[in-house]
Amino acid sequence: MKKAIILLLSIFFANTLCAQEQKAIQITKENKQREVLIKENKRIFIKTVDGKEYSGRYSVEQNVLIIDDEKIELTDIDYLKRNPAFTSILTSVVFVYGGIVTTTMGVALSILVNPNIFYLTIPGLGLIYAGFQKPNFHKKFIAEKNWMFEILTIPE
Repeated sequence: MKKAIILLLSIFFANTLCAQEQKAIQITKENKQREVLIKENKRIFIKTVDGKEYSGRYSVEQNVLIIDDEKIELTDIDYLKRNPAFTSILTSVVFVYGGIVTTTMGVALSILVNPNIFYLTIPGLGLIYAGFQKPNFHKKFIAEKNWMFEILTIPE
């Protein structure tokens, strides 16, 4: 029994000694001392100064962000947003479903009740269009508005 406890404790200590440190992006506002931390392998959306857009899980290598095998310097970031998969899928589905229901109700009611109700299809088509445009309601961290981006190492 003693050997098992000693073995488990030694494995635990070896694990804590060899544990890797996780990297993250720290986003701070200069004048308000507000900071946000986004850990590595989270989904983000980045627009660079060149106008290119990158979306996906990011990793850090030598103080450079990597999304889909594209390297992005921190100084090249125009703005950054969180882009969780669950909320992206949920908002798209809700918009498309709401648009389909509104459009079919507008068509059905205009046939059965009053032809002026056909105008209800316009907001329905707008909802469907908005659902296909990847809606993202998370806060933008814009570099021009004094948001500073830096890479931190977080011990696990």
